[in-house]
Amino acid sequence: MTTGPTTVHYQCKGITLAGDHWTPDTSTHPRGTAILLHGVGQTRKSWQRTAARLAADGWSALTLDARGHGDSDWACPDGYTLEHLVDDLTHIGRTCEDRPVLVGASMGGLTALVAQAHHDLGRALVMVDIAPQMNTTGAERILRFMGQHREGFATLDDAAAALADYNPHRTTPGSTRGLRKNLRKHRDGRWYWHWDPQLLQFMADPAAFTDTLRQIDDAAHQITAPTLLIRGELSDVIDQGSVEHLLDRIPTASSMTIANTGHMIVGDDNDFFTTALLDYLNHLPATPDT
Repeated sequence: MTTGPTTVHYQCKGITLAGDHWTPDTSTHPRGTAILLHGVGQTRKSWQRTAARLAADGWSALTLDARGHGDSDWACPDGYTLEHLVDDLTHIGRTCEDRPVLVGASMGGLTALVAQAHHDLGRALVMVDIAPQMNTTGAERILRFMGQHREGFATLDDAAAALADYNPHRTTPGSTRGLRKNLRKHRDGRWYWHWDPQLLQFMADPAAFTDTLRQIDDAAHQITAPTLLIRGELSDVIDQGSVEHLLDRIPTASSMTIANTGHMIVGDDNDFFTTALLDYLNHLPATPDT
């Protein structure tokens, strides 16, 4: 039987990063390690159900809070570049006993792609609703939402209402309990998102964003590992053109689309997503060190 995760910490150039390590069920044959990377404005808790199922199926799962998110340290305002994120992932990935599979949603997917391209870090790469060629309107909508409500929320119900406006296609949960993983209650009694507002200074810079996408597109050519792109059917961040562009860049890539999900696939249909992820992971070719 799988038990709960162990909280772990990593030191990356003066920044302490927090993670959860889910060890595999002892009754199953160990399959390898998967590092799960969340999107911008999220935390490692978004992977909780997926990580538990991976562990139950024999995978060692490591979920991480990116710098400036969740329980990880906040960086200086210029410490949120793609290069910083890639350095963090590379450092942590090299501590694994075996070459991990890199699974990244949105920002985490771009980080994983570049780490794989530049450092051949993982045995495989899974990108969740993100690609080098994306719809800027969808990306801008995410950043616009993140820039709102800097004054926080009086109640969790207010935060839930804001999320419902942002994701109108998603069924509203009957309880706000799950929101506590993405919000902090400050001394003023209000609830604030669990990330550093300073990271928007870099991400909202159009010139820097364009240059970053160019770097990512260039990096994609270098990937030779098995790669899967999972797209949400209703996503406004990537479309079928984005998928075809990535498949052209990475000859070892394949893709799938999950119906009735948007950019936040992991939250929109976690059961179907995790089943699809496990099917892909469990059919990867074996490697000498796993």
